[in-house]
Amino acid sequence: QKYLEENAKQEGVTTTDSGLQYKILKQGGGKNPQATDKVVVNYQGNLVSGKEFDSSYRRGEPASFGVDQVIKGWTEALLMMKPGDQWQLVIPAELAYGEQGMGQSIPPHSTLLFDVELLSIYQ
Repeated sequence: QKYLEENAKQEGVTTTDSGLQYKILKQGGGKNPQATDKVVVNYQGNLVSGKEFDSSYRRGEPASFGVDQVIKGWTEALLMMKPGDQWQLVIPAELAYGEQGMGQSIPPHSTLLFDVELLSIYQ
């Protein structure tokens, strides 16, 4: 919670009604994806501690998935992004994996940090 409060004060950070925080690093163009679309993204995910838990960059290939097939914070952000956009996301636990966490890498009640680049949209 403290991290979210401090991050909200940073220059360029927008907080949505749900609590999602984002900062636009680079603007692309075109249409926003719809909830039923699929997207291709590059991303890196970290815990507030700085520990990386996932990265398409490290795997050497972008990820593809449905906009509505990911955690709530991702879906909310993707619906606002355009191809070519690069955003930093701070996703509160309730928009991520909540009290259950995810496997060994994401503890319960974790706020997640992502660098996301929306490469393309398809159906």
